[in-house]
Amino acid sequence: MNLKEQNNKNDFFLDTYKRIPLDISHGEGVHLITKDGQRYLDFFSGLAVNALGHSHSLIIKAVTEQIKKFAHVSNYYLTDVQSRLAELLIKYSGMNKVFFTNSGTEAAETAIKLIRKLKGPDGIIFSLTNSFHGRTYGSMSLSGREKNIEYYSPLLKNMNQINFNDKNDLIKKINSDSAAVVLEFIQGEGGINVLHPDFVELLFELKEKYNFLIVADEIQSGIGRTGKPFAFNHYNVVPDIILVAKAIGGGLPLGALLTSGDLGNVFSTGDHGTTFGGNPVACAAGIVVLEEVFEKQLISSVEKLGDYLYSELVFLQQKFNKLIKEVRGKGFLIGVELTSECDPIVEMLRNRNVLVNCTNKNVIRILPPLIAGKSDIDFFLYNFHQVISSDFS
Repeated sequence: MNLKEQNNKNDFFLDTYKRIPLDISHGEGVHLITKDGQRYLDFFSGLAVNALGHSHSLIIKAVTEQIKKFAHVSNYYLTDVQSRLAELLIKYSGMNKVFFTNSGTEAAETAIKLIRKLKGPDGIIFSLTNSFHGRTYGSMSLSGREKNIEYYSPLLKNMNQINFNDKNDLIKKINSDSAAVVLEFIQGEGGINVLHPDFVELLFELKEKYNFLIVADEIQSGIGRTGKPFAFNHYNVVPDIILVAKAIGGGLPLGALLTSGDLGNVFSTGDHGTTFGGNPVACAAGIVVLEEVFEKQLISSVEKLGDYLYSELVFLQQKFNKLIKEVRGKGFLIGVELTSECDPIVEMLRNRNVLVNCTNKNVIRILPPLIAGKSDIDFFLYNFHQVISSDFS
């Protein structure tokens, strides 16, 4: 697709996305194919959505069978497909109740409402600096990224941020007025920043003292992407609430809030709801995702290959330390922080038929589909090495 064709198509839409100049025809596994037949290795994965890649045969089968039965019924009815997905989420999260949404943002909004009902309007809900929890007003009020909130004041009151990995700031701000801390154990949009174990340990010690809730935002990092079911599993802790989305729908809009203990009893009938959350077709796809990731042990491959990808990138960082500042992340959620803005390298990789994402201006975000194999990772590594050693240096 040339620039003129893209501009003509963009005339239909609000100018909210920096569009990638590719005219996609279809996808196959770890690849996207354009209308002119170019095949691209997709290490973007729809921003961590396409855990099983593109056109997965089992998702196609499950979605087709479900839509032949019914595409939608009101949440006034229980359905087997919803119940089965909820059962799997509970099994692999350790939580005990589920509320389905259409997205991660909606899951975050649900968490805010639950916290407010339980803790009252005056308790402070904290997030961490440079965090991202969504774009609606509640989730945006949680987020600690100035560029996302610049024009939208006033935001919700009694929201505050704790400096990322800053134990002194954590001690300073947490007290008996604290209602909850909402956090990504590995920040996605913020640049693949990983929480330090000492910070997490202190946070849970303070929770015991002050009885606030801990909400794990696993929207991007959950469902096996880090080589464990959720990013918090790397720390041997259990949050009160988990937010999930992206990968669980297999490419269809789906999210969920998961609760532990007595938190499943906070809402009463009519306190909250959704028309489309837990759509049967999306849930059918979600069952396939969870069965493939957990029951067929795809997660083990992610852990092993994620370690390989990370170690190879660290080797390149040591070799090209004037360009690569740091490699961060776990599993198939990896960030390569550069000493300069990363858009040029992302474009150079795209010219070599490799798709990755640039976040936080100078961090290359690498999000392979969970089905990616060693040959796919090697293809990425080869082209990344070629770019930074030849095209860029």
